[in-house]
Amino acid sequence: MSPRLTCGCPSAYPDWRNGDIELGGMLVHSLKIPMFMHMPIGYEAYLVRQKDDIERLELHEKWPGFNLTRTGALRGQMLCPLEEEHSPARNIEILKNPFHLRVHLLRGDVSDIRKQVRQMQSDLLDEGLMPKELYMSYLTCPLCEDERGGKRLLLIRRWIKNDKLKDRINKQQQKLA
Repeated sequence: MSPRLTCGCPSAYPDWRNGDIELGGMLVHSLKIPMFMHMPIGYEAYLVRQKDDIERLELHEKWPGFNLTRTGALRGQMLCPLEEEHSPARNIEILKNPFHLRVHLLRGDVSDIRKQVRQMQSDLLDEGLMPKELYMSYLTCPLCEDERGGKRLLLIRRWIKNDKLKDRINKQQQKLA
């Protein structure tokens, strides 16, 4: 397990460049975070709070410094994957199974996100998969982005299988053929 960088960013993170992954049944530390119009309020303070909570509980992060952030209009959530351990703590939960995710590595800033999110959603719908929550994970910060190859952000979209949508797409393809 690699330690965090001095700035708090993960020194190593999963090699999920693009494609689908399954995190169902994984143990995570969950922390609610206030938002204003999908913008986190006090994001850095909540990162430190989550790190301190995990250390206080004597648990271990799977990828130190790596977390999944889900935004919302007024409230969001930060999920930090943990090693296979058990704890009765209140912020520890197991992700539902299945927990399918589509991942896209974005080289750029949050301002470049709109086109990538739309493309990801379109690809999922074309495959007959129903897009659900959108998560982001910052892999670099302004302090370390220059030495680590620029701004990097993982876009992560949870999806579920949808038989009705899949049937509708198959019927449309048959009409076109």
